[in-house]
Amino acid sequence: MNWTVYGIECAAAVVLFNAAIMIPLCRNPVWWIHDYPADIQEKYFATHERIPVQMLSAPVLLKKGAALLLCVVLLTLLVLMAGAETFLSAFLASYGLWLVIDWYDCFVLDWVLFANIKRIRLPGTEQMDRAYHQKKYHAVRSAIGMVLGLLPCLLCGLIVMQVA
Repeated sequence: MNWTVYGIECAAAVVLFNAAIMIPLCRNPVWWIHDYPADIQEKYFATHERIPVQMLSAPVLLKKGAALLLCVVLLTLLVLMAGAETFLSAFLASYGLWLVIDWYDCFVLDWVLFANIKRIRLPGTEQMDRAYHQKKYHAVRSAIGMVLGLLPCLLCGLIVMQVA
């Protein structure tokens, strides 16, 4: 493994993830409504048309499924570029990248930006400061993300094992 390349990839992944989240969020906060806490969703839906936000609803499954598939492809390419040649090195490197993104999402995007930038709040919920500062909610979601990340990283390891 080339650790310099890996470090650059981690930094680039954070920048790209940030853009992938913030650009749609600034344009249309409702795009990520399924990731908002339930009390914020309910306040929003009190004055707006209700859309499916349950984890097993078709729109959420499509978004999350497409994102996981994209993650497998990107993680595989990144760890190959960093020099992973075995299942273990690919799995560990890809999971390390996954954790960098997961923790950045929780500690920076959710705890700092999401909680404090009113421009990205759902219309009609801008004054719900307490609801937007639910650190436990985001920490639990991050832990779930850490477990879910095992699947694409295992697939990444299997792919690298086959091609390397």
